[in-house]
Amino acid sequence: MRYKNIFKVLSLIGMTVSIIFLLDILVALIYREAYLGFFLYNMLFFSINLLIWFSLRNHTLDLKIKDSILIVNLLWILLGVAGSLPLLLYTNVSFASAFFESISGFTTTGATIYTDIESLPHLVLFHRSLMHWLGGLGVIVLGVGLLSMINPTGSLSLFKAESTGISLEKLTPKIKDTAKSLWLIYLLLTLIDLLLLKFFGMNWFDAINHAFSTVSTGGFSTKNNSMAYFKEDGIIWVTTIFMMLSGINFLAHLKLYHKDASGYKSEEVRWYFALFSLLSLALAMVHMDISGDSFYDALKHASFTIASVMTTTGFATIDYGSWSHLAIALVFVGMLLGGNAGSTAGGIKIIRHVIIFKTLFAEFKRILHPNAIISVFVDGQKQKEQILSSTFGFFILFMLSIGVVTIYIYARGYDAMSAISGAFALVGNIGPGFSLVGPADNFAFFSDFDKIFFSVAMIIGRLECYTVFVLLSSSFWKKF
Repeated sequence: MRYKNIFKVLSLIGMTVSIIFLLDILVALIYREAYLGFFLYNMLFFSINLLIWFSLRNHTLDLKIKDSILIVNLLWILLGVAGSLPLLLYTNVSFASAFFESISGFTTTGATIYTDIESLPHLVLFHRSLMHWLGGLGVIVLGVGLLSMINPTGSLSLFKAESTGISLEKLTPKIKDTAKSLWLIYLLLTLIDLLLLKFFGMNWFDAINHAFSTVSTGGFSTKNNSMAYFKEDGIIWVTTIFMMLSGINFLAHLKLYHKDASGYKSEEVRWYFALFSLLSLALAMVHMDISGDSFYDALKHASFTIASVMTTTGFATIDYGSWSHLAIALVFVGMLLGGNAGSTAGGIKIIRHVIIFKTLFAEFKRILHPNAIISVFVDGQKQKEQILSSTFGFFILFMLSIGVVTIYIYARGYDAMSAISGAFALVGNIGPGFSLVGPADNFAFFSDFDKIFFSVAMIIGRLECYTVFVLLSSSFWKKF
Protein backbone atom coordinates (compact mmCIF):
# COMPACT_ATOMS: atom_id res chain seq x y z
CA MET A 1 0.00 0.00 0.00
CA ARG A 2 2.66 2.53 1.03
CA TYR A 3 4.93 1.84 -1.90
CA LYS A 4 1.99 2.28 -4.26
CA ASN A 5 1.34 5.67 -2.61
CA ILE A 6 4.97 6.67 -3.14
CA PHE A 7 5.16 5.61 -6.78
CA LYS A 8 1.84 7.19 -7.68
CA VAL A 9 2.81 10.57 -6.20
CA LEU A 10 6.28 10.56 -7.74
CA SER A 11 4.94 9.57 -11.15
CA LEU A 12 2.33 12.35 -11.06
CA ILE A 13 4.90 15.00 -10.19
CA GLY A 14 7.33 13.49 -12.71
CA MET A 15 4.77 13.87 -15.51
CA THR A 16 4.08 17.46 -14.49
CA VAL A 17 7.79 18.38 -14.48
CA SER A 18 8.23 16.65 -17.84
CA ILE A 19 5.44 18.76 -19.36
CA ILE A 20 6.97 21.96 -17.95
CA PHE A 21 10.35 20.91 -19.39
CA LEU A 22 8.80 21.31 -22.86
CA LEU A 23 9.48 25.03 -22.38
CA ASP A 24 13.18 24.19 -22.84
CA ILE A 25 12.37 22.83 -26.30
CA LEU A 26 10.42 25.98 -27.14
CA VAL A 27 13.53 28.04 -26.30
CA ALA A 28 15.65 25.75 -28.50
CA LEU A 29 13.21 26.26 -31.39
CA ILE A 30 13.30 30.04 -30.98
CA TYR A 31 17.11 30.12 -31.07
CA ARG A 32 17.37 27.31 -33.65
CA GLU A 33 19.38 24.99 -31.44
CA ALA A 34 19.46 21.18 -31.39
CA TYR A 35 16.62 19.79 -29.33
CA LEU A 36 15.85 16.31 -30.69
CA GLY A 37 17.93 14.49 -28.06
CA PHE A 38 16.27 16.40 -25.26
CA PHE A 39 12.81 15.89 -26.76
CA LEU A 40 13.30 12.11 -26.98
CA TYR A 41 14.66 11.98 -23.43
CA ASN A 42 11.75 14.05 -22.14
CA MET A 43 9.20 11.85 -23.87
CA LEU A 44 10.86 8.76 -22.40
CA PHE A 45 10.79 10.31 -18.93
CA PHE A 46 7.13 11.27 -19.36
CA SER A 47 6.20 7.83 -20.72
CA ILE A 48 7.80 5.97 -17.82
CA ASN A 49 5.98 8.13 -15.30
CA LEU A 50 2.72 7.82 -17.25
CA LEU A 51 3.06 4.03 -17.31
CA ILE A 52 3.60 3.92 -13.54
CA TRP A 53 0.69 6.25 -12.87
CA PHE A 54 -1.60 4.37 -15.28
CA SER A 55 -0.83 1.05 -13.61
CA LEU A 56 -1.79 2.59 -10.26
CA ARG A 57 -4.73 4.67 -11.51
CA ASN A 58 -7.26 2.66 -9.48
CA HIS A 59 -5.19 2.83 -6.30
CA THR A 60 -6.68 5.24 -3.74
CA LEU A 61 -4.03 7.40 -2.11
CA ASP A 62 -3.87 7.40 1.66
CA LEU A 63 -0.77 9.38 2.59
CA LYS A 64 0.65 9.13 6.09
CA ILE A 65 3.48 11.29 7.42
CA LYS A 66 6.07 8.53 6.87
CA ASP A 67 4.99 8.19 3.24
CA SER A 68 5.22 11.94 2.76
CA ILE A 69 8.71 12.18 4.26
CA LEU A 70 10.03 9.40 2.05
CA ILE A 71 8.32 10.90 -1.02
CA VAL A 72 9.92 14.29 -0.40
CA ASN A 73 13.40 12.79 -0.08
CA LEU A 74 13.04 10.55 -3.11
CA LEU A 75 11.56 13.40 -5.13
CA TRP A 76 14.69 15.54 -4.84
CA ILE A 77 16.83 12.62 -6.02
CA LEU A 78 14.42 12.01 -8.92
CA LEU A 79 14.54 15.69 -9.86
CA GLY A 80 18.33 15.68 -9.62
CA VAL A 81 18.53 12.85 -12.15
CA ALA A 82 15.81 14.27 -14.41
CA GLY A 83 17.37 17.73 -14.46
CA SER A 84 20.89 16.43 -15.04
CA LEU A 85 20.28 14.52 -18.27
CA PRO A 86 19.82 17.60 -20.53
CA LEU A 87 23.10 18.93 -19.13
CA LEU A 88 24.79 15.65 -20.04
CA LEU A 89 23.33 15.78 -23.55
CA TYR A 90 24.44 19.32 -24.41
CA THR A 91 27.49 20.05 -22.27
CA ASN A 92 30.72 18.15 -21.72
CA VAL A 93 30.37 17.28 -18.03
CA SER A 94 30.34 14.11 -15.93
CA PHE A 95 27.14 12.73 -14.39
CA ALA A 96 28.27 13.86 -10.93
CA SER A 97 28.76 17.42 -12.19
CA ALA A 98 25.41 17.43 -13.97
CA PHE A 99 23.68 16.00 -10.89
CA PHE A 100 25.32 18.66 -8.70
CA GLU A 101 24.16 21.41 -11.08
CA SER A 102 20.66 19.97 -11.18
CA ILE A 103 20.36 19.67 -7.40
CA SER A 104 21.82 23.17 -7.07
CA GLY A 105 19.12 24.35 -9.45
CA PHE A 106 16.13 22.67 -7.85
CA THR A 107 17.25 23.47 -4.28
CA THR A 108 17.83 27.10 -5.43
CA THR A 109 21.39 26.99 -4.11
CA GLY A 110 22.93 28.52 -7.22
CA ALA A 111 26.38 26.93 -6.92
CA THR A 112 27.64 26.00 -10.38
CA ILE A 113 30.26 23.80 -12.00
CA TYR A 114 30.34 25.75 -15.28
CA THR A 115 33.35 28.00 -15.80
CA ASP A 116 32.11 29.65 -19.02
CA ILE A 117 28.38 30.14 -18.65
CA GLU A 118 28.02 32.39 -21.67
CA SER A 119 29.18 29.59 -23.98
CA LEU A 120 26.25 27.36 -22.97
CA PRO A 121 23.31 26.88 -25.38
CA HIS A 122 20.18 28.92 -24.69
CA LEU A 123 18.33 25.66 -23.96
CA VAL A 124 20.74 24.83 -21.13
CA LEU A 125 20.74 28.36 -19.71
CA PHE A 126 16.95 28.41 -19.63
CA HIS A 127 16.84 24.87 -18.22
CA ARG A 128 19.03 25.93 -15.27
CA SER A 129 16.79 28.90 -14.50
CA LEU A 130 13.63 26.84 -14.94
CA MET A 131 14.90 24.33 -12.36
CA HIS A 132 15.36 27.26 -9.97
CA TRP A 133 11.88 28.51 -10.59
CA LEU A 134 10.25 25.10 -10.09
CA GLY A 135 12.22 24.43 -6.95
CA GLY A 136 11.71 27.90 -5.50
CA LEU A 137 8.33 27.59 -3.91
CA GLY A 138 8.68 23.84 -3.76
CA VAL A 139 7.69 21.24 -6.29
CA ILE A 140 5.72 19.70 -3.47
CA VAL A 141 3.42 22.74 -3.33
CA LEU A 142 2.67 22.16 -7.00
CA GLY A 143 2.22 18.49 -6.17
CA VAL A 144 -0.27 19.36 -3.44
CA GLY A 145 -2.43 21.20 -5.93
CA LEU A 146 -2.41 18.18 -8.26
CA LEU A 147 -2.74 15.55 -5.55
CA SER A 148 -5.74 17.26 -4.04
CA MET A 149 -7.64 16.53 -7.25
CA ILE A 150 -7.10 12.83 -6.61
CA ASN A 151 -7.01 12.67 -2.82
CA PRO A 152 -8.32 15.78 -1.02
CA THR A 153 -7.48 14.42 2.45
CA GLY A 154 -3.96 13.15 1.80
CA SER A 155 -2.20 16.27 0.51
CA LEU A 156 -1.96 18.03 3.87
CA SER A 157 0.66 15.61 5.22
CA LEU A 158 2.72 16.09 2.05
CA PHE A 159 2.57 19.87 2.44
CA LYS A 160 3.70 19.59 6.06
CA ALA A 161 6.69 17.45 5.07
CA GLU A 162 7.93 20.12 2.67
CA SER A 163 6.74 23.29 4.42
CA THR A 164 9.66 25.45 5.56
CA GLY A 165 7.72 27.46 8.10
CA ILE A 166 7.79 27.14 11.89
CA SER A 167 4.16 26.09 11.69
CA LEU A 168 1.77 25.53 8.81
CA GLU A 169 -0.79 28.28 8.42
CA LYS A 170 -3.74 27.73 6.12
CA LEU A 171 -5.37 30.87 4.79
CA THR A 172 -8.02 29.09 2.76
CA PRO A 173 -10.37 26.25 3.77
CA LYS A 174 -8.65 23.72 1.54
CA ILE A 175 -4.90 23.12 1.38
CA LYS A 176 -5.05 22.87 -2.42
CA ASP A 177 -6.48 26.39 -2.57
CA THR A 178 -3.61 27.67 -0.44
CA ALA A 179 -1.10 25.95 -2.73
CA LYS A 180 -2.71 27.37 -5.86
CA SER A 181 -2.89 30.85 -4.34
CA LEU A 182 0.80 30.70 -3.44
CA TRP A 183 1.65 29.79 -7.03
CA LEU A 184 -0.45 32.72 -8.24
CA ILE A 185 1.54 35.12 -6.05
CA TYR A 186 4.75 33.46 -7.26
CA LEU A 187 3.72 33.96 -10.89
CA LEU A 188 2.77 37.59 -10.33
CA LEU A 189 6.09 38.43 -8.65
CA THR A 190 7.97 36.72 -11.48
CA LEU A 191 6.02 38.55 -14.17
CA ILE A 192 6.43 41.99 -12.56
CA ASP A 193 10.16 41.41 -12.04
CA LEU A 194 10.54 40.24 -15.64
CA LEU A 195 8.80 43.33 -17.06
CA LEU A 196 10.82 45.73 -14.90
CA LEU A 197 14.12 44.09 -15.90
CA LYS A 198 13.10 44.39 -19.56
CA PHE A 199 12.12 48.04 -19.00
CA PHE A 200 15.56 48.84 -17.57
CA GLY A 201 17.45 47.35 -20.50
CA MET A 202 17.71 43.56 -20.31
CA ASN A 203 16.74 41.58 -23.40
CA TRP A 204 13.77 39.24 -23.05
CA PHE A 205 15.87 36.09 -22.61
CA ASP A 206 18.06 37.54 -19.86
CA ALA A 207 15.01 39.11 -18.19
CA ILE A 208 13.12 35.81 -18.05
CA ASN A 209 16.12 33.90 -16.71
CA HIS A 210 17.00 36.45 -14.06
CA ALA A 211 13.38 36.85 -12.98
CA PHE A 212 13.21 33.07 -12.50
CA SER A 213 16.46 33.11 -10.51
CA THR A 214 15.52 36.17 -8.44
CA VAL A 215 12.02 35.22 -7.30
CA SER A 216 13.19 31.68 -6.53
CA THR A 217 16.20 33.19 -4.68
CA GLY A 218 18.36 30.82 -6.72
CA GLY A 219 21.15 32.86 -8.29
CA PHE A 220 21.90 31.19 -11.62
CA SER A 221 22.76 33.85 -14.19
CA THR A 222 23.21 33.85 -17.96
CA LYS A 223 26.48 35.79 -17.60
CA ASN A 224 29.93 34.80 -16.33
CA ASN A 225 30.08 37.94 -14.17
CA SER A 226 26.58 37.39 -12.78
CA MET A 227 24.74 40.70 -12.25
CA ALA A 228 28.01 42.64 -12.57
CA TYR A 229 27.54 42.31 -16.34
CA PHE A 230 24.60 44.71 -16.22
CA LYS A 231 25.63 48.31 -15.58
CA GLU A 232 22.18 49.92 -15.38
CA ASP A 233 21.35 50.99 -11.83
CA GLY A 234 17.67 50.20 -12.40
CA ILE A 235 18.46 46.52 -12.96
CA ILE A 236 20.51 46.34 -9.75
CA TRP A 237 17.86 48.06 -7.61
CA VAL A 238 14.96 46.06 -9.09
CA THR A 239 16.80 42.82 -8.40
CA THR A 240 17.62 43.96 -4.86
CA ILE A 241 13.96 44.77 -4.18
CA PHE A 242 12.65 41.49 -5.60
CA MET A 243 15.24 39.42 -3.74
CA MET A 244 14.01 41.04 -0.53
CA LEU A 245 10.35 40.52 -1.47
CA SER A 246 11.04 36.88 -2.27
CA GLY A 247 12.73 36.47 1.12
CA ILE A 248 9.48 37.41 2.90
CA ASN A 249 7.02 34.73 4.01
CA PHE A 250 4.79 34.16 0.97
CA LEU A 251 1.79 33.87 3.26
CA ALA A 252 2.28 37.58 4.00
CA HIS A 253 2.04 38.30 0.25
CA LEU A 254 -1.02 36.06 0.10
CA LYS A 255 -2.65 37.99 2.94
CA LEU A 256 -2.01 41.23 1.07
CA TYR A 257 -3.64 39.67 -1.99
CA HIS A 258 -6.72 39.25 0.23
CA LYS A 259 -6.38 42.93 1.31
CA ASP A 260 -4.75 42.16 4.65
CA ALA A 261 -1.34 43.79 5.26
CA SER A 262 -0.89 42.32 8.74
CA GLY A 263 1.64 39.77 7.47
CA TYR A 264 4.20 42.54 6.92
CA LYS A 265 3.85 43.75 10.50
CA SER A 266 5.16 40.54 12.09
CA GLU A 267 8.27 40.55 14.26
CA GLU A 268 10.09 38.41 11.71
CA VAL A 269 9.52 40.88 8.86
CA ARG A 270 10.43 43.87 11.04
CA TRP A 271 13.70 42.24 12.13
CA TYR A 272 14.32 41.12 8.55
CA PHE A 273 14.29 44.68 7.21
CA ALA A 274 16.00 46.18 10.26
CA LEU A 275 18.96 43.78 10.00
CA PHE A 276 19.10 44.25 6.22
CA SER A 277 19.25 48.05 6.63
CA LEU A 278 21.88 47.88 9.37
CA LEU A 279 24.16 45.46 7.51
CA SER A 280 23.74 47.31 4.19
CA LEU A 281 24.67 50.64 5.76
CA ALA A 282 27.69 49.15 7.58
CA LEU A 283 28.92 47.36 4.44
CA ALA A 284 28.44 50.53 2.38
CA MET A 285 30.63 52.49 4.78
CA VAL A 286 33.35 49.81 4.62
CA HIS A 287 33.19 49.61 0.84
CA MET A 288 33.23 53.40 0.44
CA ASP A 289 36.31 53.63 2.65
CA ILE A 290 38.20 50.96 0.69
CA SER A 291 37.13 51.68 -2.88
CA GLY A 292 36.72 55.43 -2.82
CA ASP A 293 33.30 55.09 -4.48
CA SER A 294 30.53 57.56 -3.75
CA PHE A 295 28.11 56.73 -0.94
CA TYR A 296 25.38 56.02 -3.51
CA ASP A 297 27.49 53.49 -5.45
CA ALA A 298 28.74 51.88 -2.25
CA LEU A 299 25.18 51.60 -0.90
CA LYS A 300 23.96 50.17 -4.21
CA HIS A 301 26.50 47.34 -4.15
CA ALA A 302 26.26 46.81 -0.39
CA SER A 303 22.45 46.60 -0.40
CA PHE A 304 22.53 44.19 -3.34
CA THR A 305 25.17 42.02 -1.64
CA ILE A 306 23.38 41.84 1.72
CA ALA A 307 20.04 41.13 0.03
CA SER A 308 21.72 38.41 -2.03
CA VAL A 309 23.30 36.59 0.93
CA MET A 310 20.41 37.11 3.39
CA THR A 311 17.90 35.69 0.94
CA THR A 312 20.46 33.04 -0.12
CA THR A 313 20.10 34.08 -3.78
CA GLY A 314 23.82 34.25 -4.51
CA PHE A 315 23.91 36.93 -7.20
CA ALA A 316 26.93 39.24 -7.20
CA THR A 317 27.63 42.69 -8.65
CA ILE A 318 31.16 42.77 -7.30
CA ASP A 319 33.71 40.41 -5.71
CA TYR A 320 32.94 41.25 -2.08
CA GLY A 321 35.40 38.57 -0.98
CA SER A 322 38.24 40.95 -1.90
CA TRP A 323 36.96 44.00 -0.01
CA SER A 324 38.38 43.49 3.50
CA HIS A 325 38.13 41.19 6.52
CA LEU A 326 35.48 43.46 8.04
CA ALA A 327 33.42 43.34 4.86
CA ILE A 328 33.68 39.55 4.77
CA ALA A 329 32.58 39.41 8.40
CA LEU A 330 29.50 41.54 7.64
CA VAL A 331 28.60 39.40 4.63
CA PHE A 332 29.09 36.28 6.74
CA VAL A 333 26.60 37.61 9.31
CA GLY A 334 24.12 38.06 6.46
CA MET A 335 24.71 34.43 5.42
CA LEU A 336 23.94 33.30 8.97
CA LEU A 337 20.61 35.14 9.09
CA GLY A 338 18.64 33.78 6.15
CA GLY A 339 15.24 34.98 4.98
CA ASN A 340 11.77 34.46 6.41
CA ALA A 341 10.21 31.10 7.11
CA GLY A 342 7.75 30.23 4.36
CA SER A 343 9.77 32.09 1.71
CA THR A 344 11.87 30.76 -1.15
CA ALA A 345 15.02 31.70 0.80
CA GLY A 346 17.21 29.16 2.57
CA GLY A 347 19.40 29.50 5.64
CA ILE A 348 18.47 29.42 9.31
CA LYS A 349 15.60 31.95 8.94
CA ILE A 350 15.01 35.15 10.91
CA ILE A 351 12.14 33.75 12.97
CA ARG A 352 14.37 31.03 14.41
CA HIS A 353 16.92 33.63 15.49
CA VAL A 354 14.11 35.60 17.15
CA ILE A 355 12.87 32.52 19.01
CA ILE A 356 16.37 31.42 20.03
CA PHE A 357 17.33 34.81 21.47
CA LYS A 358 13.99 35.28 23.21
CA THR A 359 14.34 31.82 24.75
CA LEU A 360 17.85 32.62 25.96
CA PHE A 361 16.71 35.88 27.54
CA ALA A 362 13.84 34.00 29.18
CA GLU A 363 16.37 31.57 30.67
CA PHE A 364 18.40 34.50 32.03
CA LYS A 365 15.24 35.79 33.73
CA ARG A 366 14.53 32.34 35.21
CA ILE A 367 18.00 32.28 36.73
CA LEU A 368 17.36 35.65 38.39
CA HIS A 369 13.75 34.84 39.30
CA PRO A 370 13.54 31.06 39.91
CA ASN A 371 9.89 31.11 41.01
CA ALA A 372 8.60 33.26 38.17
CA ILE A 373 6.59 31.80 35.30
CA ILE A 374 8.27 33.14 32.17
CA SER A 375 7.08 32.40 28.65
CA VAL A 376 8.34 33.22 25.17
CA PHE A 377 6.05 35.39 23.06
CA VAL A 378 6.30 36.14 19.33
CA ASP A 379 3.83 38.59 17.81
CA GLY A 380 1.95 38.52 21.10
CA GLN A 381 1.41 34.77 20.99
CA LYS A 382 2.86 32.38 23.55
CA GLN A 383 5.14 29.84 21.90
CA LYS A 384 4.56 26.19 22.75
CA GLU A 385 7.40 24.11 24.13
CA GLN A 386 7.20 21.98 20.99
CA ILE A 387 8.04 25.03 18.85
CA LEU A 388 10.96 25.99 21.10
CA SER A 389 12.46 22.51 21.17
CA SER A 390 11.94 22.11 17.42
CA THR A 391 13.72 25.42 16.78
CA PHE A 392 16.73 24.53 18.92
CA GLY A 393 16.75 21.02 17.45
CA PHE A 394 16.87 22.44 13.93
CA PHE A 395 19.69 24.82 14.87
CA ILE A 396 21.72 21.93 16.29
CA LEU A 397 21.12 19.76 13.20
CA PHE A 398 21.91 22.67 10.88
CA MET A 399 25.18 23.48 12.63
CA LEU A 400 26.04 19.78 12.84
CA SER A 401 25.57 19.52 9.06
CA ILE A 402 27.73 22.61 8.58
CA GLY A 403 30.39 21.07 10.81
CA VAL A 404 30.45 17.76 8.92
CA VAL A 405 30.71 19.45 5.50
CA THR A 406 33.38 21.87 6.81
CA ILE A 407 35.51 19.02 8.15
CA TYR A 408 35.05 17.10 4.90
CA ILE A 409 36.19 20.01 2.70
CA TYR A 410 39.10 20.85 5.03
CA ALA A 411 40.18 17.20 5.16
CA ARG A 412 40.28 17.20 1.36
CA GLY A 413 43.13 19.69 1.61
CA TYR A 414 41.39 23.03 1.06
CA ASP A 415 41.86 26.12 3.21
CA ALA A 416 39.73 26.85 6.28
CA MET A 417 37.84 29.80 4.76
CA SER A 418 36.85 27.76 1.70
CA ALA A 419 35.79 24.89 3.96
CA ILE A 420 33.68 26.96 6.38
CA SER A 421 32.09 29.30 3.86
CA GLY A 422 31.60 26.47 1.37
CA ALA A 423 29.72 24.46 3.99
CA PHE A 424 27.46 27.42 4.78
CA ALA A 425 26.97 28.09 1.07
CA LEU A 426 25.87 24.50 0.41
CA VAL A 427 23.80 23.61 3.48
CA GLY A 428 22.37 27.13 3.65
CA ASN A 429 21.54 26.98 -0.11
CA ILE A 430 23.40 30.27 -0.60
CA GLY A 431 25.63 29.39 -3.57
CA PRO A 432 28.91 31.32 -3.37
CA GLY A 433 31.12 31.44 -0.30
CA PHE A 434 34.60 32.92 0.08
CA SER A 435 38.17 32.13 -1.02
CA LEU A 436 38.16 29.25 -3.56
CA VAL A 437 34.35 29.20 -3.70
CA GLY A 438 33.87 32.99 -3.71
CA PRO A 439 31.44 34.95 -5.92
CA ALA A 440 34.02 35.11 -8.73
CA ASP A 441 34.65 31.32 -8.63
CA ASN A 442 32.72 28.04 -8.87
CA PHE A 443 32.69 24.40 -7.72
CA ALA A 444 34.11 22.87 -10.91
CA PHE A 445 37.47 21.92 -9.37
CA PHE A 446 36.00 19.48 -6.83
CA SER A 447 36.04 15.74 -7.56
CA ASP A 448 32.98 13.80 -8.70
CA PHE A 449 32.60 12.21 -5.25
CA ASP A 450 32.81 15.67 -3.66
CA LYS A 451 29.97 16.88 -5.88
CA ILE A 452 27.72 13.96 -4.93
CA PHE A 453 28.48 14.62 -1.25
CA PHE A 454 27.73 18.32 -1.73
CA SER A 455 24.47 17.46 -3.50
CA VAL A 456 23.31 15.59 -0.40
CA ALA A 457 24.30 18.60 1.71
CA MET A 458 22.17 20.89 -0.48
CA ILE A 459 19.17 18.56 -0.16
CA ILE A 460 19.59 18.48 3.63
CA GLY A 461 19.55 22.28 3.68
CA ARG A 462 16.58 22.56 1.31
CA LEU A 463 14.51 20.14 3.40
CA GLU A 464 15.66 21.85 6.61
CA CYS A 465 17.44 18.86 8.16
CA TYR A 466 14.60 17.10 10.01
CA THR A 467 13.02 15.60 6.88
CA VAL A 468 16.33 13.97 5.90
CA PHE A 469 17.77 13.05 9.30
CA VAL A 470 14.56 11.35 10.42
CA LEU A 471 15.40 8.64 7.86
CA LEU A 472 18.36 7.69 10.07
CA SER A 473 16.00 6.87 12.93
CA SER A 474 15.22 3.19 13.37
CA SER A 475 11.71 4.08 14.57
CA PHE A 476 10.98 5.60 11.14
CA TRP A 477 11.39 2.21 9.44
CA LYS A 478 9.51 0.18 12.04
CA LYS A 479 6.16 -1.02 10.69
CA PHE A 480 6.80 0.82 7.46
